[in-house]
Amino acid sequence: MADESNDENDQQGAAMPQRAFRRTVRMASLPAGYAGRTALGFGKKVGGKPAEAVNAQIQAKTAEQMFRVLGELKGGAMKMGQAMSVFEAALPEEMAGPYRETLTKLQDAAPPMPPETVVKLMTSELGPDWRERFAEFDEVPAAAASIGQVHKAIYRDGRVVAVKLQYPGAGKALMSDLNQLTRMGRVFGKLVPGLDVKPLLAELKERVAEELDYLRESEAQRAFAAAYEGDPDFIVPHVLAASPKLLVTEWVDGVGLSKIISDGTPEQRDRAGTLYLRFLLSGPARAGLLHADPHPGNFRYTEDGRLAVLDYGAAARLPAGFPLAVGKVLRIALNEEDGPSVVDGMREEGFIKPNVEIEPDALLRYLLPFVEPLRTDEFHYTRDWMRSQFTRVNDPRNNDFGVGLKLNLPPSYLLIHRVWLGSIGVLCQLDAHVGSRQEIIDWVPGFAPPE
Repeated sequence: MADESNDENDQQGAAMPQRAFRRTVRMASLPAGYAGRTALGFGKKVGGKPAEAVNAQIQAKTAEQMFRVLGELKGGAMKMGQAMSVFEAALPEEMAGPYRETLTKLQDAAPPMPPETVVKLMTSELGPDWRERFAEFDEVPAAAASIGQVHKAIYRDGRVVAVKLQYPGAGKALMSDLNQLTRMGRVFGKLVPGLDVKPLLAELKERVAEELDYLRESEAQRAFAAAYEGDPDFIVPHVLAASPKLLVTEWVDGVGLSKIISDGTPEQRDRAGTLYLRFLLSGPARAGLLHADPHPGNFRYTEDGRLAVLDYGAAARLPAGFPLAVGKVLRIALNEEDGPSVVDGMREEGFIKPNVEIEPDALLRYLLPFVEPLRTDEFHYTRDWMRSQFTRVNDPRNNDFGVGLKLNLPPSYLLIHRVWLGSIGVLCQLDAHVGSRQEIIDWVPGFAPPE
């Protein structure tokens, strides 16, 4: 028996580098494939095919390959795809069309672990008698994501529960993928014009340890569940059990937000968009935490019109609520007539470095379109509006491009910035009418003028 066990361990040990090698090869296929398609496209242009048609074809083929590989790899690659998917609304329509569906799939699905692996993980996390905790346990996952998958089960007290299991080796794979993706920024930059990939990857790497620790996630979820207990608009599932790589929570039925994006009625889109923004903004004030992973896969729209929020692996600790400066900066950015005060306020908060000079009127012209949703009681978020913003600030021929290069993002605002931009992307995907101004007044201190 001992010899058989050693043979098995040797086989598993040998398989690990082989799997890592296969992952590396698949990752490397992305830039190689892009380079090959670009060269082929150049030949087609020389041969007389319209440049626009060739470029669109290259984009579509690159995206198809990219998101297929990312979905298969899970880990950091999958996580990067999810982070990018919230910006799908910014893509030019001629590029977005061929692969919008592929992008959206990343928000909710990934290939599952085999049942025998699930059983081994359950045993390692809960012990050999783990089945006694459950009246029923489905070994086929109900959902899969970047670093774990979810199984539906019935707990011993009769409650329907979700059991989230972390993929074996997720931490090592996550860091390996993120390191590789850092070297592939050019490919992602071509897919999403205006998306600065390096800061996004740097932030993802910093958060890896936090998101891999399900005990830490359980603490955040418990805090949110307590803060939103009995809320008429939101459902935060309670945590029943947790270990470093396993999390058992109440099960919530509902339609994924990505389904509302693709098939929802106008009323559902507006309602879901309003609740989505309200939850993200209210978290710091109500729970002392900012839910920092805004992609649609973490949200469910229930039959009775509530929003269920399911994943708390990424959460920023803000025990005093949003910094007062967040509302203050938004408020001064709306001031069309006092450019110098806008410059002073932005400089005070670190958005303009001391040695950088920006002409006040130019800064106002740059900022005002971004805060347009806060100028009216209700704003219609659309893909056209978001695309116009990305195009405006990333066109070197536009004066706004030079202004954007002079602005700085203080590290303390990194997660807030991620959530703000990501939520706008999702609202534009929803094509939602949302009263953003009132939500900011209600939940972000410093925005409403002093009385």
